[in-house]
Amino acid sequence: MFTVAAESFLKQAREIQEEELQRFSAHLAALLQGPEPGPEAVDCLQRLHLAVAATKYPRKLDGEFVELLQKVLCSPRCTEQIQLLCTAILRETSPCNDLILSCDGIQDTKLLSLVSSILLVQGNKKAGVSAVGQRIVKVLERRLPEGQSARYLLPVLSNVISLSPDSLTEEQTNVVSKKIADWLRYASIQQGIAQPSGGFFSNPRTRQPGPVTEVDGAVATDFFTVLSVGQYYTQDQWLNVQAFSMLRHWLLCYGDKELKTPKSDETLGMERSVTSVVPTTSTPSRLLPPKERLREKAFEYCQRLIEQSNRRPLKKDDGDLQKACLIEAVTIMDIICKQDSSYVYRTASFLKVLHGRICGDATHARALLPIAQFFLNHSKTAAVDSDAIYRHLLTDIPAQLFHSPSLAFEFVQFCKDNSQVFTVTSSIFRQSFPNLFKFLAWNSPPLISEFVDLLPFLLDAGTAVEIFHLLLDLPCLTAALDIQLRSAALPSSERAVSDPAVKPATPQEAFRHPLYKSMFQYLLRSKSTPEDAPERLVPLRQLLGSLASSPRVMQCAETVPVLLELFFRVVAEFADGPLINQLVVLLLRRSDELLEVPAFREEVYRVLSSQLVMLCKLHPALVVELSTEILEFTGTVSNIQNKEVIFSHLVWAIGEYMSVSYDKRCTVEQISRFFETLEAMLFEITQLRPLASTPSYAPRAISVLMATLTKFAARSQDLIPRVSMFLSKMRTFVQSPAVTSVYCQEDLEQILIRATELMNLLKMPSVAQFVFTPPVDVARTRFQREVQDSLPFALRIVTHLLEPAPSFMPG
Repeated sequence: MFTVAAESFLKQAREIQEEELQRFSAHLAALLQGPEPGPEAVDCLQRLHLAVAATKYPRKLDGEFVELLQKVLCSPRCTEQIQLLCTAILRETSPCNDLILSCDGIQDTKLLSLVSSILLVQGNKKAGVSAVGQRIVKVLERRLPEGQSARYLLPVLSNVISLSPDSLTEEQTNVVSKKIADWLRYASIQQGIAQPSGGFFSNPRTRQPGPVTEVDGAVATDFFTVLSVGQYYTQDQWLNVQAFSMLRHWLLCYGDKELKTPKSDETLGMERSVTSVVPTTSTPSRLLPPKERLREKAFEYCQRLIEQSNRRPLKKDDGDLQKACLIEAVTIMDIICKQDSSYVYRTASFLKVLHGRICGDATHARALLPIAQFFLNHSKTAAVDSDAIYRHLLTDIPAQLFHSPSLAFEFVQFCKDNSQVFTVTSSIFRQSFPNLFKFLAWNSPPLISEFVDLLPFLLDAGTAVEIFHLLLDLPCLTAALDIQLRSAALPSSERAVSDPAVKPATPQEAFRHPLYKSMFQYLLRSKSTPEDAPERLVPLRQLLGSLASSPRVMQCAETVPVLLELFFRVVAEFADGPLINQLVVLLLRRSDELLEVPAFREEVYRVLSSQLVMLCKLHPALVVELSTEILEFTGTVSNIQNKEVIFSHLVWAIGEYMSVSYDKRCTVEQISRFFETLEAMLFEITQLRPLASTPSYAPRAISVLMATLTKFAARSQDLIPRVSMFLSKMRTFVQSPAVTSVYCQEDLEQILIRATELMNLLKMPSVAQFVFTPPVDVARTRFQREVQDSLPFALRIVTHLLEPAPSFMPG
């Protein structure tokens, strides 16, 4: 956050009008055109830079003034500070139509770097980018004059290959590859010399520089790397650091683009047989082609970095740098092995040792990802078993470090990028899904999009049921992880096991209670355990309800409906009848077993109800096969009040698919059982009661029950009199004072209209049978779909033909 003074200063800069800006620019132009721009010019340039940089929209400067800034930038009499400020202003006002700058002919590397940085932000113009790249390479390939350094040019070259990798020719990439190889391997191992300040007390005699050291203070005995330590650094040491920083990008762009040379079939056959296990030949390094030589030097450099990472640093910052360099080194070695398989065998042995050294250190957890990536890419070529590496990564790391946001993102991104490879090469990936969901449970909003991509690869017939439970219990998992972290932070004296005879009052007490221990262990499990029943979590869910209002738990709960919809879409692609039946039974059962998070139940019920219809459409026979469970659910009045949306969708599915057209096992007796149950439910919620005790039920549930009973009557015409009589009584129901006091008039009108429409349709049984029970081949045609779409209109037409429009009030 800015200070109050800084905020005020920025506000003033943003509010400068164009007219005032032009006057200020004219004043600055006069200063810059003076014999020698001084401190006042510097101050004005700083103010102008703030004015053009403080707004979101680009500021436009006068064309003549822009030309002046370019001339000042290239003037040899200007100070470095003025050059930097002119460059910053020109970059902020880009793209610029008044640009006259060109990098051609510039010999000074600092000035070339500044001018190039302006040219590269003029928009992604390939010709301009290519011209900059050509000039940079041309300067790099010659011997630089005394006092000039290539270190100012490497950042520009890195930008060039990012913007347009094709801007360099094969010959030019070979030139740069030679340079990078030399910078990586042959930097001085002596420290640099401090630049004399020129003050009164400066000593004209400088001490002889000593050797660079390792991060643990030992004198370096091998070549210089980014992990070498010195008080001052030489120019070639700075180039070494910069070359390593751009090495990965360079190899990805140009490392595998080799000149094609003809080889005999015999030579090719020999190479294919030995390159995966034999190291590169002992050809002198200087005789290798430039890109092969760069790979060799880069490989040696990475090996040296990994060895240096084993040293104990004297400073914390050096320890952080060690970890970052370790990750980069392993990543670069993986790239080298992709480009030249002769390095695979050496790298595999080397990284196996490295993994054994760091796998027990949680601070090196991020480095385990590129190691695993290497073995995913090359374990087949190296003929090594990598399951132990994957198992440790997917089992231990999420369980220990789920609360690290940066690791969580990198870990899930790694799993997403390699999900296809994992599912083919290792069963450990799918078995570890409970661990992966810990990252989502703790870091829900940032990771939801990654899990949307990852979930389909975790799902199959063996994991679907367990993942369904886990998604519904995801807020519980968040609460359990919170308790686990809090418990680990407690003093050992407060972590004693609770008395088994005393019922825990809080989730924290339950975490230490023997009776709840197995419940927490199941919820926090690291791998799939399909044989364990999640029903035992019911008591724990009740206790965890006290954490339902936690912001982290509520955020997690918001992700569940999104993933549930995706879950059912994916499962629909491979589910068979038994799996669909199992999911429907679980859906009905689990609707009672959810954490009491605000608005969570309503959203989950909305998703479950829509997906219930989809499952019935996929496997209509489930209405017959699960008749016991469905009758139990639809025969419970409380489900209309507490789970109306699921109840209404299930009743609609019963009416739609309880037909011999979908299942030959659908008998008259079964239709009668469903009819009697639903008739009893409709009677229960529409019977007239004393005014004070009349409950209110969703009008949709009443309408769906009426429609389903009408469908049954259309299929079994001996039921028509009972249904017609029931529908005729709806007028009395909607006109009762006890009912009108708890329902709104509009809802009652709709109930009466629907009852009248259905009753009139039953007066034409053959029409009703065709509408409600078409043959399956007809039901799938466009004609029947249009009939279904226009059914409400058809019902109104029938009603209009048979009788006058029903009046809502008597008289």
